[in-house]
Amino acid sequence: MEELHKQIILNAFKDAELSEEHAQDFLGLWKPVSISKHTLMTEVGKVERRFYVVIKGVQAVYLLDRKGNKVVIGFSFDGSYSGIYDSFVDREPSGYFLEALTDSELYYITPDEYDALFDKYPGFDRWGRIVHGFLLKGRVQRELEISTLTSEERFKLFMKRCPQQLRQIPQKYLAAYLNMTPETFSRLMNSVTW
Repeated sequence: MEELHKQIILNAFKDAELSEEHAQDFLGLWKPVSISKHTLMTEVGKVERRFYVVIKGVQAVYLLDRKGNKVVIGFSFDGSYSGIYDSFVDREPSGYFLEALTDSELYYITPDEYDALFDKYPGFDRWGRIVHGFLLKGRVQRELEISTLTSEERFKLFMKRCPQQLRQIPQKYLAAYLNMTPETFSRLMNSVTW
């Protein structure tokens, strides 16, 4: 494993406060995988079998509405976690799709390896509490923004805080995430100063 990849993975788990000895053992669990652009990594009805850390690339989590349109609920990108987490943890069929929007380089562990982290490394309970709190806070914040902000306000807020990687993905995914039409997104992209 390249040194940069090690640092990305360890940074994703910094709140686990692994000792040097534990960190080396922990890094040995992760397996690399390359995913091509537009590959469905997880499908609705299938159980998620991998928990990823993204080294490079962008993935989208989405579902399809009654008309077959994608409703994007989140993205993962360089340095973040990826996968359908609830399916992975519960070992139940996914209600979402996970698609690689760009060619992606990731590392992953299996459900059994993930579960063992909490028994083997004391700091993982702390990591789990922090990450679950972060995920819940992010979900509530997103629902509030969708419910209370105008399209223009959601656009400005997203563009202000989004990483550079997300600005490079197809606008239809960003529009779906922001709960607006691609035409509205394009109009805002061309007219709003952010």
